Amino acid sequence: MTDSRHGSTAWSRILLLLGVLVVIWLLWSGLFSPLLLGLGVFSCGLTCYLAYRMGYFDSDVYALHLNMELLGYLVWLSREVLRSSLDVSRVVLKPKIEISSRIIEIDASHLHPVYQAILGNSITLTPGTLALDLHEGIIKVHTLTSEGADELIASEMAERVTALSKS
Repeated sequence: MTDSRHGSTAWSRILLLLGVLVVIWLLWSGLFSPLLLGLGVFSCGLTCYLAYRMGYFDSDVYALHLNMELLGYLVWLSREVLRSSLDVSRVVLKPKIEISSRIIEIDASHLHPVYQAILGNSITLTPGTLALDLHEGIIKVHTLTSEGADELIASEMAERVTALSKS
């Protein structure tokens, strides 16, 4: 692992991944015998080595920065999920179901691929909407109602993800 393409940043990423994998393994296994601890550390190390060999640490996967803006976005997204859940419940529980589904496209080509994935996943997490496809920065979305489509076209969610990408 002394390849010249990896600097100290790559080593810190490798050690961070190793630490996260070890902690997760310990929490999920709950087994602390010496043999199982050794096998767990070995499997975590092997995973990091394979990720290194695949060039995982060369990519921009680490474009997402953990900061207060991300926490604020997650709080806002949680409120949106709750609000959308109530809206979908209202639509479904009406005696006469008024579903006016639509498929729309949202242009996210200005965003880094990591933030395009965040936007697509945020759309899918919100009840009544489903990201169907993400190709060349265009997210194809199915909405349960026309109002949901209009909200996505107004793009408050896209604006918030764009602001998140600039922080």
